[in-house]
Amino acid sequence: MRSNDTRPVATGAALTLALAVLLSPAGTALADGPTLPLTTGDGRRTMSALPVNLLRGAVGVLSPDNLPALLAGGAATAGASFFDGEAREAAVGHLEWSETFETAGGPVCSTAFVAAMFTAGRFTNGRFRVMTYDMLDAAVVNFVWTDVVKVAVGRERPNGQDHKSFPSGHTSNAFAMASVAHSHYGWKIGVPAYALAGLMGVSRIREDKHWLSDVVAGAGLGFVVGRTVARVNGRGHERVAGGATWSVSPIVARHARGARVTLVF
Repeated sequence: MRSNDTRPVATGAALTLALAVLLSPAGTALADGPTLPLTTGDGRRTMSALPVNLLRGAVGVLSPDNLPALLAGGAATAGASFFDGEAREAAVGHLEWSETFETAGGPVCSTAFVAAMFTAGRFTNGRFRVMTYDMLDAAVVNFVWTDVVKVAVGRERPNGQDHKSFPSGHTSNAFAMASVAHSHYGWKIGVPAYALAGLMGVSRIREDKHWLSDVVAGAGLGFVVGRTVARVNGRGHERVAGGATWSVSPIVARHARGARVTLVF
């Protein structure tokens, strides 16, 4: 059995937290703004706005709003790293059902799923349409973040295939989709969606493609990406010259009345 070096896990966690501290002001600004109703007429979830929404979602991952989740995910990943070897021995070759999830979570099937959901959403109105837009957005944002961390950490897979083990992309994508579904439909959909995403993660350990800590890190990243996309896409902004955006919110206190204007360049 290959030696399980936990140093890349610590490196990945440190990298994420460092970026969060450095970029959190930008994340706050991009995520700020009045919450709009989840309707097709909110002016935010359109194809023309998709590039801007992708950028807002990617940067918004580093918002201070996500710091508790990032800290919890980092702690869980660090804890899971102590059981990487045991989890591998328990799962590899013993869970035959995992092959189904392995196939379903592959790039071809997952891309087809997101595309099919998004297409179906274009023919509907209301919450389902909004959710499928956010799924497409989250899939792209998650792909970018997952690949960035994979390259930065460079952890070797347990089977020695390459150095893209940390975090698990299959798992992060599954949890991103589950997080979006949960954001729009609550726990009635969220619980089964997270359960399926968890089985996806287990299948990656069984296939000897990831350590347990890779899967935990992927779950944390996907959860943060999904909820971030749903949050920032539900907040409006008005365009001004030069591509900047602004928003206005009231200030109501016991001895003060006014308005706060936020300008984002």
